[in-house]
Amino acid sequence: MTAIDELLKRNYELGNVVPGDRSSAKPSLQVAILTCMDSRIRVFEIFGLKQGEAHVLRNAGGVVTDDAIRSLALSQRKLGTREVLLVHHTNCGLEMVTEDDFKDELEAETGLRPTWAVEAFKVVEQSVRGSMARLRRSAFIPHTDKIRGFVYDVHTGELREVDAVGTQAA
Repeated sequence: MTAIDELLKRNYELGNVVPGDRSSAKPSLQVAILTCMDSRIRVFEIFGLKQGEAHVLRNAGGVVTDDAIRSLALSQRKLGTREVLLVHHTNCGLEMVTEDDFKDELEAETGLRPTWAVEAFKVVEQSVRGSMARLRRSAFIPHTDKIRGFVYDVHTGELREVDAVGTQAA
């Protein structure tokens, strides 16, 4: 059995037991959450979310990329969100690579050099600050007054807020 087959089996066995309102594409809490694709971050569980309450976007590192801005622009401009919650985390895979080394590796294997940024980082708090700054500078994001960034500790489950200017928030 493949992993996809296993997931389909679980979905069938689960049935329709997921709580929440499915009547609208507009999230009822008017919030979008951007986080990493890391499977240790269980977004719905750590925030007690129900279906229909928030948009959840995921990518490698939870960083603000052009595609994240595209999704957040649609989320705010067409679907009513007003807040953005950024969640990066400890022990991220992007801390273990560098831009050039990863691009060199891909180029050696494929003959093509990626045009996109890897967004590797060494200090997770700096990555959070960079992502918050990108969102606030984007002309496509109209609601920038309620952008907050956090670091999720994958071992303890603790969320630490990171301020935008260089010190850890209280």
